[in-house]
Amino acid sequence: MPEQAAFRRRIGVLVVLLAGVAALAASEPAHALLSDGLERARLVIVAHPLLGKAVFVLASVLSAMLAFLSSAVIVPVAVYAWGETTTLLLLWSAWLIGGAASYLVGRTLGRRVAAWAISPARVDYYAARITARAGFPTILLFQLALPSEIPGYVLGIVRCRAGIYLAALALAELPFAIGTVYLGESFVRGDYALLVGLGVAGIAFSATAFHQLHRRIGDKP
Repeated sequence: MPEQAAFRRRIGVLVVLLAGVAALAASEPAHALLSDGLERARLVIVAHPLLGKAVFVLASVLSAMLAFLSSAVIVPVAVYAWGETTTLLLLWSAWLIGGAASYLVGRTLGRRVAAWAISPARVDYYAARITARAGFPTILLFQLALPSEIPGYVLGIVRCRAGIYLAALALAELPFAIGTVYLGESFVRGDYALLVGLGVAGIAFSATAFHQLHRRIGDKP
């Protein structure tokens, strides 16, 4: 099935990226160069605190709405500059804003506009299987199993109840935000064992959620 093939490709890309990042974190020369770059970035952020937070939040909002953007690459800088707690709150809030915005776009502007952000085939695939009457467990699984830019548009298009969507969004994004922040923190410290452990756990978690979602909606992975 095309969706299962797309998921396998995604997992493969994540595994390759995780291996590359772990190798970089384990390299002392690379880590020394990274530390110098992080310190330079921190000094810029300290000099412009409000602008730095605004740029980070905007980038994270867009990453929750567009498939070709990811906020993960700037999280290590944020962790280094602000610490885990502030970064987590900013990241989680930004992802909630991005998810709510994608839902609003799907609900008000429909498939034609959503197709600018994600594949029309993926929209059609899930819109045919997840209806406005879907319960909270299905909506939560949908959020956990797919990249964050997909569920918002689809659930807006099918007119899922806003309250259920937002509750599932808040609950689903929290563990991913925590995991992303601690991945960034372990990368900053060069703790590649923790980085790999968190990365593998995240991939396994996503794979399990994807499997359970497709069992629930009637397609076996």
